[in-house]
Amino acid sequence: MKRRTIRITVALTGLMASGMATAHTGSHELGGFLSGATHPLLGFDHLAVILAVALWLGAAVRRNALLLMSVFLLCMAAGALLGGLGLAMPGMESGIAASLLLAGLLVATLARLPVAASAALVAAFALFNGTAHGVEMPATAAPLLYGLGMLLTTAALLAAGIGLGRLVAGVRVEWLLRAAGIA
Repeated sequence: MKRRTIRITVALTGLMASGMATAHTGSHELGGFLSGATHPLLGFDHLAVILAVALWLGAAVRRNALLLMSVFLLCMAAGALLGGLGLAMPGMESGIAASLLLAGLLVATLARLPVAASAALVAAFALFNGTAHGVEMPATAAPLLYGLGMLLTTAALLAAGIGLGRLVAGVRVEWLLRAAGIA
C-alpha cells in the first residue's frame, strides 16, 4: 500500500472515529471561550455535520469551498445568536438530524450542485446547528467568548475537512470518502 493511501486512511479514520465525542453531554462548565470551543467537538451530531460538510466542500465543490465555508460560519453565528437570545428554531433537533443525513449523502454521492443550492443547504445546516449551540450555551458563559470559541473550532474543523476532502478527491481511495459519508 502506498504511503499516501495509508496516511489518508489513518486521517479519515481518526476524523470519523472520534471516541470521546458524545452528543450533548451537558458538561460545559469550562466558561466562555473554552466552553464554546469544545462544544463542536463534544457534540457528536455537530462534529459529524461539520466534518461531512467540510469533506463534501473539499472533494466535490472545490472551487467555491472557501465561499461556502464562510456561509457556514456566518449562518452558524447567526443561529447561535438566535439560540442565545432564546429563539430556538422549531424542530431544531430534527433539523440537525436531517442535516446530518443530507450532509452524509452529499459526501457519499460527491454531489455537484449549483452554488446557490449548495449555499442554501450549507446555510440551513449551519442555522440548525448554530441555534443548538446558542440554546445550549451555559448561563454563566460570556456570550462573545463562547461564540468566538465555537466559531474558531468550527473554522478549524471545516478547514481540516476541506483539506482532507481535496487530498482524497480523485485519488484511488475516493471510495473511502464515500464510505465515510454513508457512515
